[in-house]
Amino acid sequence: MASVTATNLGFPRMGADRDLKKLVEAFWAKKIDQAALLSGAKELRAKHWQLQQANGIASGHIPSNDFSFYDHILDHCVLFGVIPERYHLPALASNPLAQYFAMGRGHQELSAGIDLPSFEMKKWFDTNYHYMVPEFSAEQTFKLPTTTPKPVSEFLEAKALGIKTRPVLVGPVTFLHIGKSKAANFQPVVALLDRLLPLYVDLIKQLVAAGAEWIQIDEPVLSFDLPYEYAALYDKAYAAIREVAGAKILVANYFGRLGDNFAIVEKLPIDAFHVDLVRAPQELEAAINIAVRSKKSAISLGVVNGRNIWKADLNQAIEVVKAGLKAAAAAANGSSSSLSVFVAPSCSLLHSPHSLEAEVKMRKEIKDWLSFAVQKLGEVSAIAQAVDAFQNGNKAQTQALSDALASNAAAAAARKVSPLIHNAAVKTEVQLLGERDVHRRSVYNARWEAQQAKLKLPAFPTTTVGSFPQTAQVRVARRDFKAGQINQSQYDQFLREEIERSIRFQEKLDISVLVHGEFERNDMVEYFGEQLQGYVFSQNGWVQSYGSRCVKPPIIYGDVSRPTAMTVEWTSFAQSLTSRPMKGMLTGPVTMLQWSFVRDDIPRRETAMQLAVAIRKEVLDLEKAGIQVIQVDEPAIREGLPLRKADWQEDLEWAAR
Repeated sequence: MASVTATNLGFPRMGADRDLKKLVEAFWAKKIDQAALLSGAKELRAKHWQLQQANGIASGHIPSNDFSFYDHILDHCVLFGVIPERYHLPALASNPLAQYFAMGRGHQELSAGIDLPSFEMKKWFDTNYHYMVPEFSAEQTFKLPTTTPKPVSEFLEAKALGIKTRPVLVGPVTFLHIGKSKAANFQPVVALLDRLLPLYVDLIKQLVAAGAEWIQIDEPVLSFDLPYEYAALYDKAYAAIREVAGAKILVANYFGRLGDNFAIVEKLPIDAFHVDLVRAPQELEAAINIAVRSKKSAISLGVVNGRNIWKADLNQAIEVVKAGLKAAAAAANGSSSSLSVFVAPSCSLLHSPHSLEAEVKMRKEIKDWLSFAVQKLGEVSAIAQAVDAFQNGNKAQTQALSDALASNAAAAAARKVSPLIHNAAVKTEVQLLGERDVHRRSVYNARWEAQQAKLKLPAFPTTTVGSFPQTAQVRVARRDFKAGQINQSQYDQFLREEIERSIRFQEKLDISVLVHGEFERNDMVEYFGEQLQGYVFSQNGWVQSYGSRCVKPPIIYGDVSRPTAMTVEWTSFAQSLTSRPMKGMLTGPVTMLQWSFVRDDIPRRETAMQLAVAIRKEVLDLEKAGIQVIQVDEPAIREGLPLRKADWQEDLEWAAR
C-alpha cells in the first residue's frame, strides 16, 4: 500500500507582520546592527518551521533554505561565487552581507565616486515576484564558500530545534538558464554546466553528511519550450548528482505543464518528481505512468494552489489523489512496485500571503472563501490524512476529518450561489458584446487626420508616459488623510495644488500633451480596484515583490462593474488649468487582472472582458468630459502570457478584444 505524506515546497519569508521587511530595512537604516539582523532572521526561520510542523507538514518534508534576506536566486549567486568583479571593492569584499545587499540593491559612496548598480531584476516566470538575474561570462568560475554553505547551516539550524527539513536548491539547469551574459550567442547552460556540477555534488554531499534525507531541487524551466540539447544536459547533471550516496532527490517543476519534457524527467536518475496539477490537471495520469515506469519511489502531486488565495476544494483534491493512487496501481500491473505519494501545494507558498488570522475587518462571507499560506498547509495535511484514512479503512480518522471536509464543502457551495459574486447585468453586458464592440470603427489614417485637425499637435509632439514622482510630501499627506489627521477638503486642496504645480512645470518645458501627475493614486491597480465592484482589499495580504518590497494585491471575488466615474473629476480639473490637451490615464484590463488575485470559478478571459467593459465606460465618460487624449496602460500583457508559446494565441486574442 502506497504511503501518503503531507509536504511543502516553500514558505513565505516575510512573516506574519512583514517582520523580515522591518528587520532588513532597520539594518539598512543603521537602526540595528548585523548581529540583531541575523538573530531576528533566525527567530523568524524557527517560527516558520515550527508553524509548518504544527500544521501537519511531515517531518523531513518541511522546506529549509527557502528563506532569503533578499532573493533566493541572489543567494545561489553568492553560494556558487557568481559575484561580478564590480562588487569586489575593498569595503564590500571584507563584508559578505554588505556585498550581498550591494548586488541586490546597488551601492553608493558618492564621496569616493562609487555608484554601483544592482543586478538586473526580472519577473520570476509568470508570477509577480522578481528575481535578481545572475550574470555569467565565458570565463566564469564557481566556488562554494569556505564557511558552512547556507543550505547546510539552515538545515543544521532546524535540526538543532528538533525539526527535520528538506533542503531546497534551485537546480543547475534552471540556475544557468535564467541568467544572462554580455557575450553574443553565449548559452550558459551549454558552456558552464560542467564547471558548476561539481559544486552541486559537493553541496549535496555536505547536506547528506548533515543528516538530510530528501533534497528538493527546483527545475521550473521544465515548464518552458527547451532547446533539444537540454535533454542530454539534464541527463549529465542528474547522473552526477545521483553519484552522491544516501541522497534522495526530488525534482520539482511548477508554474506549467511538463508536456514533452516528461521525456527528460522519465530518464532522470532521481527518486521523485513534482507536478503542478493546478496549472496542468490533465497531466496526472501521464505523471503517474512515467513515475511507475521509470521506477521512481515517489511522486509529488501539487493539488493546492500555491499562487492564489481561494480555499481548495478538499473533496475534489482528495479524489485527484485517489485517482493518482488508482492509476499507480494500474500502471504497476500487479508488480511489487509501490509508489509513495507526496501531497503538496502546486508551487512554493512564497506567492501567498502569510495567514488569514490578521483579516479581522474583511467581510466574513468573503473571508470564508479564502486560504492564505498557513491555511494552505492545513489543506495539504487534511488531504493527505483523508486519503490515508481511505486507504487504511480508518473510520475513526475519517470521522475526525468529516467536520472539516463538510465545512469546506459548505463554503464552496455557498460561494457558487452567493449574490456577492453574481451580477446578472454584468454577465448580460459581456454576452452582448459583438464584433462592432471589439474593433475600431475607422482606419488609422482617418483617425490620424481627425486627431491632427482637432489637436493641432506639432510634427513630433511630446508627453510623459507614467505618473509623476510620489514625493515625501505626497506620501505624508495621504498617510495623514487615511489617519484622519486632515479632512477630505484639506486633502483635496493639497492634491489640487500638486496637480497645478505639475502642469506649470510641464508647460514651462513646452510639453505638447500634459498629464495631471496621478497624485491621488497610491497604486495603478489598487486605485481603480477600490472603485470597482467585485474587488476586495485585505488588511495584511502582503506578498514579496522583490527584496524588502511587499505588495498587497487586490482580490477579484465576483463580477466586476463600475458604479461611477473613477478619474473624470481629477482629469477634468487638470484640463481646466491649461489650454493644452490633458491626457486621461487608465490602467488596462489585462494589467488589472494580472496584478490581482483573480477568481478561479470562471475563466480569466471572462473577468478580463468584465474589466474591459468597466474601463471602456470610463473612456467614454472622459470623452464626454472633453478629454481628447486617453492613455491605457498595459505593462502586463507580455508577462501574463503562458510559458509555452503554443498557448499564447488564445491569450493574445482575448487580450486584444
